Amino acid sequence: MAKYLRSQVVQQIEEQRLMPLFYHSDAELAKAALKACYDGGARLMEFTNRGDFAHEVFTELNKYALAELPGMMLGIGSINDAATAGLYMQLGAHFIVGPSYREDVARICNRRKVLYVPGCGSLTEIGNAEEMGCEFVKLFPGSVYGPGFVSAIKGPNPWTKIMPTGGVSTEESNLKTWFSAGVSAVGIGSKLLSKDLLKSKDWSALQQKVADTLALIKTL
Repeated sequence: MAKYLRSQVVQQIEEQRLMPLFYHSDAELAKAALKACYDGGARLMEFTNRGDFAHEVFTELNKYALAELPGMMLGIGSINDAATAGLYMQLGAHFIVGPSYREDVARICNRRKVLYVPGCGSLTEIGNAEEMGCEFVKLFPGSVYGPGFVSAIKGPNPWTKIMPTGGVSTEESNLKTWFSAGVSAVGIGSKLLSKDLLKSKDWSALQQKVADTLALIKTL
């Protein structure tokens, strides 16, 4: 069962406006990366369900976060069915993220009062997701739709909270374009936690990059 309420997770996303996301099969390396992001000021992290036994890594990561990183809200991404969502909720996931909108996932998350952030690519999908209790929707891949799509959606749906992932970088010009279009938050993966950085285990560099990105977003 998640330690933090859905309302607390939503509030944290709206305050932080950045969702770092990554996957690694090594639990100890994942812990170090999570700690670096935490030390950089992040209190949200999406671990993606992309490899065999990813749930075992997530279990170790979430236990570590709950014991050693006060206030850290760990969620799981790349969820495509209700059974997998249920598994991770049993492991204490604070939110569920999917590449597409799935009603079966929305139902089980809403029943358990866990935040579900589905990938949506049309106003119809966004409307269906919001009817099922989704506070945020993910725009994926963001590079395909672009900031113009966000501006168009926010016209008739000013209440919709959009978080693009894919096509978002840590560069000021990129972030400014997205936030000017009206996004509520952004998800950043390899542009923040790059393969080279994880390979080199330069945790101080990661910590600084997270801190700098959070500070930049705050100014925007």
